[in-house]
Amino acid sequence: MGEPRGAVAARAAAIVLGAAACYCLWRLAAGSRRGPRAASGGARGPLPDNSPPVSTHTMDRDALQKLIYLLNATDDPLIQEQALITLSNSAAFSVNQDIIRNLGGLSVIGGMLSDCVPKVKEKALNALNNLSMNIKNQEEIQVYITQVCGNVESAPLNSDLQLAGLRLLTNMSVTSDYHWKMTSSIPCLLRLLSEGTERTQIQVLKVLVNLSANPAVTGHLLRGLSAELYLTLTIAGLGIQVYLSYCYIKTESEMEMMLHLPPQSANIAVTS
Repeated sequence: MGEPRGAVAARAAAIVLGAAACYCLWRLAAGSRRGPRAASGGARGPLPDNSPPVSTHTMDRDALQKLIYLLNATDDPLIQEQALITLSNSAAFSVNQDIIRNLGGLSVIGGMLSDCVPKVKEKALNALNNLSMNIKNQEEIQVYITQVCGNVESAPLNSDLQLAGLRLLTNMSVTSDYHWKMTSSIPCLLRLLSEGTERTQIQVLKVLVNLSANPAVTGHLLRGLSAELYLTLTIAGLGIQVYLSYCYIKTESEMEMMLHLPPQSANIAVTS
């Protein structure tokens, strides 16, 4: 039943080469629109551009469909990685975010989160992160939040996989719609805030700040912040007073009760 493996592999190779060719042609076309000034150089040199990419040239719908088909059909981790990288790059353009969703690409990419290869998971998370800039896409991506939280918790500390998951959680926590799906992972986030490197700590803080804007989550945050963790973070110089201020702590007595600290230890000076 089905085609011989050799025929499937040949067709997969043809698809990925065709998609890669389409992507290269698109990049060349986009680059040619920059005009002669960019090509000729000059005394000024290149100017940094921090604005989001804007272009009327996007990957062809057919090329995106082939990439999604390839991603769904192949078991080769190297091909999966390259397909996910290309989809992630194409998702930098809002029109492609809609096309990928309409082609059923979100569920295909989301399915890669169950892959046993860490690099494939990481690239899938990066692609979903770019696609999550679209509200309609978030409505579909939210079904993977629990799985993403699990990936963050099980990933090696400070790994690229863990950071990719945290970046996606940051985007998915911008609104309060899906905060309730992340509350069970607050102890894990606080542990990463204590044990992670500076890069990990910054990414965790972004998620916690987003969650702390929701009064319904404040109690979960404060309950997870034990006295021991509080002291660890204070000694580490992470400015936990800023984090606590986001948690809408109204009175000193409430803070003392939640942290189980003596009154004199709970006085936090918030500096500007």
